[in-house]
Amino acid sequence: MHEVSIMDQTLDIALNEATRQGASQIHRLTVRVGTLSGVVPDALRFAFDVVAKDTIAEQAKFEIETVTARCYCQNCNQDFYPEDIIFVCPHCGTLSSQVLNGKELELSSLEVS
Repeated sequence: MHEVSIMDQTLDIALNEATRQGASQIHRLTVRVGTLSGVVPDALRFAFDVVAKDTIAEQAKFEIETVTARCYCQNCNQDFYPEDIIFVCPHCGTLSSQVLNGKELELSSLEVS
């Protein structure tokens, strides 16, 4: 379960930013998670509850924005949304290696006071 380690690092970033802003409370954290990131959103939510305990983020609302995988086909010059982990263009059947979205894993917003 690498989500605990990921959430621990994400919370460190949030706590450092809260400290930098002179905040005493984190109210909301939003994380963008791509469907190709290898992270399980439910495990990330569980990990947040564990690592945020006894911190200024313990009562914070934790949100996950899911980023759908999107690829680009060089053969027909079109973006497409792959149906599985093999990125076959639905228009021409060509395999694509260009992933435009879906690998994201980032802290996208933070509300503090």
